[in-house]
Amino acid sequence: MKEFFASMDGAQQFYWYIAIGASVIFIIQTIMTFIGADADTGVDADFDGNLDGGDSPFQLFSLRNLINFLLGFGWTGVSLYNLIPNKIVLGVVALFVGIVFIAIFFFIMRALMKLSEDNSFKIEETIGKTADVYLTIPAAKSGKGKIFISVKGSTHELSAITADMAEIKNGTLVKVIGIEGDILVVTPLSL
Repeated sequence: MKEFFASMDGAQQFYWYIAIGASVIFIIQTIMTFIGADADTGVDADFDGNLDGGDSPFQLFSLRNLINFLLGFGWTGVSLYNLIPNKIVLGVVALFVGIVFIAIFFFIMRALMKLSEDNSFKIEETIGKTADVYLTIPAAKSGKGKIFISVKGSTHELSAITADMAEIKNGTLVKVIGIEGDILVVTPLSL
């Protein structure tokens, strides 16, 4: 291996070291991603380099983007070293390809984020939905009962009250008409 690098000039060695180092770190990041570890740890910055707003997973200044850039930069320098005799032009081309690698990663992440869905439960999404009474709901907001309600395909057991003058018995279908704090206000469905 030493003989391999000894036959090269300094610029070519530079591109090889960057390409090999970035490739090793990229492989480690990829393995950590597949096993569920956070591969972008260790460095927190005090600035916000987002390209897409506060909830975006893409941050311009991150270890992952640095590695993507160095992959494109290093392997372009290695691949084109003998094809482009002017080393300044080679450096500019390698720089451009590194930036293209970051852009490709950005578009891949954006496409993947469009595939994800938000299944977090928000109590506001229960308004207008029907539910089954699980524990009797006392009349005139004099106490709480329990209901089973389905939101986004999952069933939740939530506390409920009613403003009606009659209690709502177990097994009755109700409709959510409001929210008071974290308690649902329901009314019986007339069939």
